[in-house]
Amino acid sequence: MKRLAGRLPSARRGEVRWFSAPGRAEIVGNHTDHNCGKVLVSAISCDILAAVLPEDKCVEIVSEGYRPIRIDLDDLAVREGEKGKSASLLRGVLFYLQKMGPVCGFTAYTSSNIFRGAGVSSSAAFCVLIAAIENALAFGGNLTPLAMAQAGQFAENVYFGKPCGLLDQCGVAFGGLNRIDFADSAAPEITPLPILKGYSAVLTNTGGSHSALTAHYAAIRREMGDVAAFFGKKTLREVTKEEIFDRLPALKQRVSERAILRSIHYFEENDRVDRAAEALKIDNKCDFLAQVQESGESSYKLLQNCFVPGSVTQPVALALKLSEELLKGGAFRMMGGGFTGAVLAFVEEGGEEEYMRGMARVFGKDSVYLTALRGSGVKEIEPNQGEWI
Repeated sequence: MKRLAGRLPSARRGEVRWFSAPGRAEIVGNHTDHNCGKVLVSAISCDILAAVLPEDKCVEIVSEGYRPIRIDLDDLAVREGEKGKSASLLRGVLFYLQKMGPVCGFTAYTSSNIFRGAGVSSSAAFCVLIAAIENALAFGGNLTPLAMAQAGQFAENVYFGKPCGLLDQCGVAFGGLNRIDFADSAAPEITPLPILKGYSAVLTNTGGSHSALTAHYAAIRREMGDVAAFFGKKTLREVTKEEIFDRLPALKQRVSERAILRSIHYFEENDRVDRAAEALKIDNKCDFLAQVQESGESSYKLLQNCFVPGSVTQPVALALKLSEELLKGGAFRMMGGGFTGAVLAFVEEGGEEEYMRGMARVFGKDSVYLTALRGSGVKEIEPNQGEWI
């Protein structure tokens, strides 16, 4: 807790409660959740750590390196001027939870070692952290991980203005490594899986930010929706890949070729999730790594979210090519919403130093992170408890 100890009011240190919300790594299942698809997602060993003090009538977030955010609990309506800002996420989570019962005021002093705006879900971790604090202070610990995840998704969709699915928030809320099937997004099917043995996960922050990319994320969901609508359906989960190809000439007259390619990615990605999950269950490393690699290639070729359209700045594409040169075995892929952000690599144990050194030479030492599975999701922790338990 040394990250925050010096910032707390000395007179109230006995009242402090501690909370930790992890980042997440999307293993397979890129942009499938918002169309009721399937994903593999893991909580990872980085977090937002919060020291919390109870207050009356307001919530204040004092984040390291940022101006404090203060919100009155009597003023939780959407503010258009806040869209795209952290304050909207805080206000949105509180509004959602207030429908379930009275929420409590608090001040949270936070410190984060999650890459911000790089695809490791700093925004989802922030939202689910707020929900977990309210769960402890106002709801007696009775909120489920799914309810906390849904509060975060609501805040991102309605208050922040980002039309995301539920993958990120579930990864943060549940912890561990899970296969999640969002066929029923109100009650997704969550299956815990064993971790990959003999390989380490390395994240490289390529230096881009997601802060100005909402329109590109929205286009993926909208284009997949356009294809589903051609068949009279709401989501692609109600359609099949065979129907796409059967009706391709007529479909091509109604939607763009990019929308069709993105939809094909969706169906094939769902199949990859199932194959990767089965490979983990039987410890078939080769097949699991093949699914991860194919997922990355599909994101590049079909989903087309490894660089910002029209931009000559392409750090993710460069990181992927560099990973191809550096890795001897293993697998790598762009992770998360895409366009900029992080690259995830599974590196055979013993090869981490060479791979990380090669990536750091281009992207900087502080941008390359050896990570690990975190078994727990968002949680209240004891003052001296390790965050990764």
